[in-house]
Amino acid sequence: MSRTYQIAIIVGSLRKESWNRKLIEAMTALAPDSLSFRFIEIGDLPFYNQDLETDTPPAEWTRFREEMTDIDGVLFATPEYNRTVPAVLKNALDVGSRPYGQSVWGGKPAGIVTASMGATGGFGANHHLRQSLVFLDMPTLQQPEAYIGKVQDIVTDDGVVESSRDFLAGFMSAFAKWVDTHKG
Repeated sequence: MSRTYQIAIIVGSLRKESWNRKLIEAMTALAPDSLSFRFIEIGDLPFYNQDLETDTPPAEWTRFREEMTDIDGVLFATPEYNRTVPAVLKNALDVGSRPYGQSVWGGKPAGIVTASMGATGGFGANHHLRQSLVFLDMPTLQQPEAYIGKVQDIVTDDGVVESSRDFLAGFMSAFAKWVDTHKG
């Protein structure tokens, strides 16, 4: 790959000690040098309400949309809440997709990592998120899929990968190739 791609990381958990944040932070260290990462915060975004879409939308929406403008791809890391994505993540998708015709998402290649302390690794959230990304015109990495079950056994509280290092590095390599395919 001949250039460095700017990748937004959006974490669907607001929890201070989020396993998904720890995991994705550890995964960035395993990524090829062709990817540069920027965490984009979503916890302060007011819920999307079209009535607020005026000449002066909420400052948090403007900040978010501006941070996404020079991004080449997006890596989502999220837990599963009630077999789907957390509301904060869905809200970020909605805020970024508006106003109509000015979506920050279109054409940006995406990758999804879902992790949970249980065995299923966020399977439901992963697939629900994929449905939204299709509509948002974000080509999403199909393989390898990253459903990380028992995440507490894979990454330590300090963010050190203790197992599955080869798989996680392979995912990041595949994602880098995916971004290059769509943006190179």
